[in-house]
This record gives sequence, structure tokens and C-alpha cells, in this order.
Amino acid sequence: MRKDVRILLVGEPKVGKTSLIMSLVSEEFPDEVPPRAEEITIPADVTPERVPTHIVDYSEAEQSDEQLYQEISKANVICIVYAVNNKKSIEKVTSHWIPLINDRTDKDSRVPLILVGNKSDLVEHSSMETILPIMNQYSDIETCVECSAKNLKNISELFYYAQKAVLHPTGPLYCPEEREMKPSCIKALTRIFKVSDLDNDGILNDNELNFFQRTCFNMPLAPQALEDVKNVVRKNMTDGVKDNGLTLKGFLFLHTLFIQRGRHETTWTVLRRFGYDDDLELTQEYLFPLLKIPPDCTTELNHNAYLFLQSVFDKHDKDRDCALSPEELKDLFKVFPYMPWGPDVNNTVCTNEQGWITYQGYLSQWTLTTYLDVQRCLEYLGYLGYSIINEQESQAAAITVTRNKRIDLQKKQTQRSVFRCNVLGARGSGKSGFLQAFLGRNLVKQKRVRDEHKSYYGISTTYVYGQEKYLLLHEVLPDFEFLSEADLACDIVCLVYDISNPYSFEYCAKAYKKYFMDSKTPCMIIGAKSDLHEVRQHYSLSPLDFCRKHKLHPPQLFTCNTADAPSKDIYTKLTTMAMYPHMTQADLKNSTFWLRASVGATVFAVLGFAMYKALLKQR
Repeated sequence: MRKDVRILLVGEPKVGKTSLIMSLVSEEFPDEVPPRAEEITIPADVTPERVPTHIVDYSEAEQSDEQLYQEISKANVICIVYAVNNKKSIEKVTSHWIPLINDRTDKDSRVPLILVGNKSDLVEHSSMETILPIMNQYSDIETCVECSAKNLKNISELFYYAQKAVLHPTGPLYCPEEREMKPSCIKALTRIFKVSDLDNDGILNDNELNFFQRTCFNMPLAPQALEDVKNVVRKNMTDGVKDNGLTLKGFLFLHTLFIQRGRHETTWTVLRRFGYDDDLELTQEYLFPLLKIPPDCTTELNHNAYLFLQSVFDKHDKDRDCALSPEELKDLFKVFPYMPWGPDVNNTVCTNEQGWITYQGYLSQWTLTTYLDVQRCLEYLGYLGYSIINEQESQAAAITVTRNKRIDLQKKQTQRSVFRCNVLGARGSGKSGFLQAFLGRNLVKQKRVRDEHKSYYGISTTYVYGQEKYLLLHEVLPDFEFLSEADLACDIVCLVYDISNPYSFEYCAKAYKKYFMDSKTPCMIIGAKSDLHEVRQHYSLSPLDFCRKHKLHPPQLFTCNTADAPSKDIYTKLTTMAMYPHMTQADLKNSTFWLRASVGATVFAVLGFAMYKALLKQR
């Protein structure tokens, strides 16, 4: 909401602009009225909306046209004052003041107007018959109020309406000519309905309505009040209430009713609680809360964030097959202004036989986004209403910023859950196959991937000593001369060569010597396409001798040309090396070290699957 409100009073001379201001401040009609009142500020604690309010007077006798134009451009709301006993001052509202103000304000952001009929104590009749057609003609006019500076009639109401016109404007919400809500308002309230519909059945049941009420207004509704609300909807429309819950149509009808009855603040309270600004756009502060990430630290989702994302998955997995069909995924992202995941996501994470993103793949993609682009992740969580549903100050509460990597190395342990492995190799060495094999796809399945849907990332879980970790593989383009800092920043490096191509290993050897020989980043050399005939590499040292010379783990043979899903052992080794970069090569060569790591992984994988099946039964 706005930090302050600036009200400007304009109108013909002698209509009582200055008297109105002075009567408000002193609560009595002044004996002597100056040509113009000084600008006054009413503190926040004495205004109904708790917002500081500046009231500015205009005097034709004391101010130039240029000063008037400046005040119009600074005003948040303009009160056009006329005298109810002066026909000429009423005519000037449309012949002079409204055209003047419209000329001086941007058409797309017109300032709200309030017509103020002063000196009602001098007449017995109302000016409303004359004023109503003017109000119908100009949509910028929020309301009209008749008052008397002398009798103090409707003075505080006038300034309350002026405040309200700024803080709870009708313009963005409602079209009076059509007598219906504007499309942008319907769109915002539809997202709010979907976020609040926690079980995604298209109805707000009593629990969901109470949660919504508590979230927006800090108090639940009494059972009778809930029934009264539903009865109002039932009386006015046939499909507003279903199975004793409020449908989207009923929810939108209620807000239309609030607006038509002048209760805009109710709808605005809801909109602002869910992150909307005066233009019905989600605010930058809501979508991108402040999150400090020191150098050499990474970003991960915390436990509460994963629980929230699981609940979002559950409410959209209608057929309970632990995967999201294209329709279910589309439904999940209806609260977004665009589709955030393209076809490449299906080749970045695990999918089922139909190519649909599995539960595991879904959480992996969220983990990837958090690691690579935490601002994007905050934005996405904002669209899903994370801070509202989880009752947190902002989405930043979902993020864990890991400690500096240097501290992990010093302490020889890490709390991190996501490890990045950059995969380098000459063109055609088998890097893409290595990424896809991690997602359980053999060569036959990989050939179905269309080039335009290819992904340079692959992410899934591995288990080290019984702990579930995410391994993020990134295929680095083989432009040897221009490897950026981002290409080099990772937890472990994979250097891939094709054992059947005699020129393939040279790239790995040169890349290692140029970029990684003196770094503390662990490296592993992979001999890909091991199902093919191995040829001698045209390099001064064989891959095995090269590894011995540089104290590297021996080359690991790998193929994705298998009947079933390719083996995942190599990925467990990579994760283990990333987790324990301080381990010496002697430790890593020790077979019992790997055995302990992978046995823990197997046991935990079996346990994990059993627990997941149990959870599914509960759902």
C-alpha cells in the first residue's frame, strides 16, 4: 500500500476550499479565512487507513497556472469543489476543471477525482440530480459528497473518501458502465482462488475459507457467518455454491458485490495480501524478496520448501500415478503468467515411460532452478503463494544459503545437498549420452530426444552413505579457448573421451592441464562408449598413464548402450568425490571406501522406495 496520500483541492474562487481544510483541522468554522491554506500533513495515527495524508489548497489569486499544473502532477487524488448554491461553479466542473486535469495527467494513469458540493447549509435541495449525470459521464470520478464547512457536515467523510480513492481505487477493479469486474481483477482473484484451493477440487470448503479469512483479515469466520456468506451467493446464482463450498464463480460474485456496495477495501486487502500492487501486478518486493548470497556459497531448498512443493504436486497429481501429465502440469502452472517449463525440462529430469515428469523429476527441477537461478525460484514460489500458505514473511524463508566452500574443505565435511559436476569433452565424445544415462535412459531412449528439446543439464538423486544427495550434471560446450568462470566453477569435473576415437582423449588431457591441474577441484576421466572397440589414443600418454602421472583416479569405462537403464555406480562415485574433495587418491582407490558408500546407497534407495509407497497409500 502507498506510504502516503496527497490530496489537492481545486475549484472556482469563493466555493469554500480553504474553509473545508480549516474546518477539518480546527473542528470549527473559521471566523477569518485566508486566501489559501498552507499545506498540512495529517499524521498516520489519526487517519482511518493509518497513512500520512498531505492536504494541499489551491488559490487562483495567489498561484500561477504553472504552479497549479505542478500540484496536479503531484496529487494522488483531486477534490473538485463547487458550491451547491452556485450554478456557475457546478458548470465549471465539466467545462473547465475536468478537461484541465485530464490534459495534465497521463491517460493510462488518471488521478481519481472526487466532486465536493460545499455550502449545503445554504440550500434545502440536493445538487445530486445535476451531479449524477456528470459522474456517469466520467469514469475518473470516484464519488460525490455534499458537505458544509460551516456546520462541519461530512468534512471528515470527505477526506476519508479522498484517502480511500487513492488506497482502494475503483478504477483497476470495476467497470461501472458494464457493471462488472475488469479482466485484470478477475485474473488476479482467480489466481488467489486457485492458491487458496488447497486440495484443488475447484471449491473452497469451510477449512479453506477459514484459512483464507485468517490469512487476509487475521480472524476466522464464525460458522453462522460462513453459512450467511454462502446463502447470499446461493440466492443470487445457481452455481456459486457446490458441495457446500464456494466455487470460483461464487468467489468472484462476492467480490463484485463488495465493490458494488462501496467495500473496495475488502477486495484490496485480499489483493495486497497476495502480493498485488495498484495496477494488479505482483510487486517486485513480493516476487523477489531480498536474499543475500555471499561468494562461494550455493542456494538450496530447505525441508519446509520441499514439503510445500510435495503438497503442490499431490494436489495436481489427480490420477495418483506419481507423475504429472501435460494437462496436470498445465493446471499446476495456471497461477503463473506464463509457462515456466519448456520441453527441455523433460530431458533434464527423470520421466516415466510416457515421458511425463515424475515426482522425483519434479523435485529435481525445482532443486536445479534454486541452485542455478535462485531469483527465478523465488519468483516461481511467489506465484504458487509459498509465503501465504506457509505463513512466512516471504519466499526467502524457503531457501538455505550454504556456507562458504572453503569452510567445508577446512572442516572436511559439508551440509550441502546439491553438488555440481561439469562435464567436458571433445565434440561427439558422449557427454550428452552420459547426462541422459543418469536419468535412466539407454541409447535407444536417447535417440527419441529431439535436437530442439535437448538439455545441457541433467539432475537426479544419488545416495552416499545412506544420505540422499542431488548430483547436477552440466554439459559444457567444447570451446576449449573460452571456458568461462561459470564453466569452471563446480564441485567435480568429468572429462569424457570416446574410447573408439583416437583423437578424443587429447581434449581431456589439454583441458585438465590448462584449467584443473592446479585447482582443488577433483577430476574424473570417463572412457565413454565402452561397448565399442577401444583404440590407441593419439596422445603422448595413454589415458591410464596420464591418470597415474597426475595422481588421478584410473579412467572409468562407461556405456549407455545397454538393454536396461544404464548403471548408476559412476554417478555415486562422482557425488562421493564431490562430497569429500579432501580425500586422497589412495582413499579413493580403496575399494572398501566405494563399497561402504554404495552399499549405504542401495539400502537407502530400497528403504526410500518402501517409505514412498507407504506415503502414497496414505494419500
